Amino acid sequence: MDRILISACLLGHAVRYDGKGKLLVHPAIDRWREEGRLVTICPEMAGGMAVPRPPAEIENGLTGEDVLDGKARVIEVTGGDVTAEFVAGAERALAFASNNGCTVALLIDGSPSCGSGLIYDGSFAGIKHAGRGVTAALFRRSGIDVFSHHDIDALAERLRK
Repeated sequence: MDRILISACLLGHAVRYDGKGKLLVHPAIDRWREEGRLVTICPEMAGGMAVPRPPAEIENGLTGEDVLDGKARVIEVTGGDVTAEFVAGAERALAFASNNGCTVALLIDGSPSCGSGLIYDGSFAGIKHAGRGVTAALFRRSGIDVFSHHDIDALAERLRK
């Protein structure tokens, strides 16, 4: 049975930069929880970041792949460079997923860590563009299929096969 790494915020945990959760309500979540398939982590907290914390984005419209390749940084709205924390959190999340037998991940979209389809462009103007966050990019490189919270039905269908 596939185990699913899930962003802690999607289960309502108050781990987001603003000190809130973003509870995802869906019958599949309830079923997977009952089956013991969910493995929960917040990559940003795993990287040592506090709650709450300043919003952060990947600079210059770049992506998590660029961060992993050393071509981009993750910058807070205050100007602080938190690249090392994001990379460390992604690496810890990957180790945690591997140690727990996770073959798929359900991550919150838009996040500079977990975004799997859209992330913010680094301008802090609320503009999103296509791309993956640092954790989502590392998971993909490592063979873990990543689904956003918008794609939960597709994940449920994949797990039925």
